[in-house]
Amino acid sequence: MGFCGRALVVVVTLLTAIVYKQYREMSAPMPVPELNLKRYWGPGDEKQYKEDVSIKPFKIDYGPEVIDKLRTKLNDVPALTPPLDGTAFEYGFNTDRLKDVLAYWRTSYLDKWSNGRQKFLNKFPHFQTQIQGLNMHFIHVKPDNVPKGTKVLPLLLLHGWPGSVREFYDVIPKLTTKSDDKPGYVFEVIVPSLPGYGWSQGSSKKGLSPSEVAIVMKNLMTRIGFKKFYIQGGDWGSLIGNYMATFFQQDVLGLHLNMCSIMTPLSYPKMFLAALKPSLFIDEQYVDYYFPLGSKFSNMIEETGYMHIQATKPDTIGTVLQGNPIGIAAYILEKFSTWTNPAYRNLPDGGLEKYFTLDALLDNVMIYYLTDSITTSQRIYAEAFAADELKKEFDRIPTTVPAACAKFRHELFQQIDWVLRDHFTNLVQSNHFDDGGHFAAMQLPDVLYKDFVQFINTVRK
Repeated sequence: MGFCGRALVVVVTLLTAIVYKQYREMSAPMPVPELNLKRYWGPGDEKQYKEDVSIKPFKIDYGPEVIDKLRTKLNDVPALTPPLDGTAFEYGFNTDRLKDVLAYWRTSYLDKWSNGRQKFLNKFPHFQTQIQGLNMHFIHVKPDNVPKGTKVLPLLLLHGWPGSVREFYDVIPKLTTKSDDKPGYVFEVIVPSLPGYGWSQGSSKKGLSPSEVAIVMKNLMTRIGFKKFYIQGGDWGSLIGNYMATFFQQDVLGLHLNMCSIMTPLSYPKMFLAALKPSLFIDEQYVDYYFPLGSKFSNMIEETGYMHIQATKPDTIGTVLQGNPIGIAAYILEKFSTWTNPAYRNLPDGGLEKYFTLDALLDNVMIYYLTDSITTSQRIYAEAFAADELKKEFDRIPTTVPAACAKFRHELFQQIDWVLRDHFTNLVQSNHFDDGGHFAAMQLPDVLYKDFVQFINTVRK
């Protein structure tokens, strides 16, 4: 071998060693960090704060003066710009469709507010308690008439943006009712409003990121009386649930997520590698859930303009929307259209009532409007994408908590199990569904429920 050949061998060897060293560093697991479980998020000086540990009943109660004021605003509709000829939802919420929604809202919906929709929202027991300086709202539903010998399992349900506790109203009764598909057990369900959402107080301090919300949720469950429990979540609830199962691995009994994702130095390289020959990594019938990456990325770009705004200037867009029911409706309901199925961009009505009723959609909008929580709900984006938060790389901490991923075809973002297992080392269930989108609990409650129960049955065995 000549000099050039020996030099080439040396260079290749050095490069291989460097690449291997980099790979080892990028893939090395990290330990669970030391957590501050008492960080104060309330207004003013923490030294003046004395936490009220009592749990108080809460009732949604907005009288005629509030509803009349809202109706007045809905009657004073500005001159909405007509949609372009031949367009549906491609440019955003179609204003012809918006006029129909607003007409229904100010008449049929508000006409039945007191004895209809408000009564419906109060159908489950609501409570509030103070956690780390914040008044936290939650629904707590215990099963009725539990047969002797039946195990009651505590379950935390976590929503995201622009959802609310309303997303779970159809699945709660299924979970809390004894049935043959839940052999020997039934659930006791806790559904909190995330901090800054609905009737949960927003932070007065910077830094209340999803990882910090995970601590708030753990403290809430401890306050209610549960040290160990199961979790189901989507959107931010998925990330918060993930962090809870990462930080508190001895206490989370099982984690079921829709919209499973992780972010590690290897997650994206692995996805790009799998894209070269997807059938080596995923059953061919499910390849289009993840690939081609180009079309998936294009759809993400089209659907996440809001994210850039909320991650950089949440208070600006919040000021535009707060107290503006017409703006809030367009901004939120657009997501329930195209996040349910991107093909709904091409429908003049946005496909909104293919799975949802207008009453259900407006219930969710009302929660944001009545509580003036649109701004505080959006700040979680700024905290999640802050440099200090991103550099923590919590997904490099493996979790051994039994986990399940429910993968709905039209979810905004999907990752293959080869990627997910770098973090979810005990991924015991990963099912694909030929329908469904981002708001699975509200869109397909039966499907999500059955997948969750299948997971619990597996874990309990």
